[in-house]
Amino acid sequence: MKVKVNTDMCEGHAKCQGAAPEVFRVGDDDVSVVLVEEVSKDLEEKVNRAIRLCPRQAIAWVK
Repeated sequence: MKVKVNTDMCEGHAKCQGAAPEVFRVGDDDVSVVLVEEVSKDLEEKVNRAIRLCPRQAIAWVK
């Protein structure tokens, strides 16, 4: 599965990075980026947690 961060909505709270550091990283510009193109099955629950924790709801699964 793939995950996307809406960079227009992201405010760099780094909740996603804390929940799934293998997948997300907040850059110097305080915007979160996705580090992997395809999220492996073993990381899906961490990404789901990151989605739930995002205060701006800027993260979503994409098909």
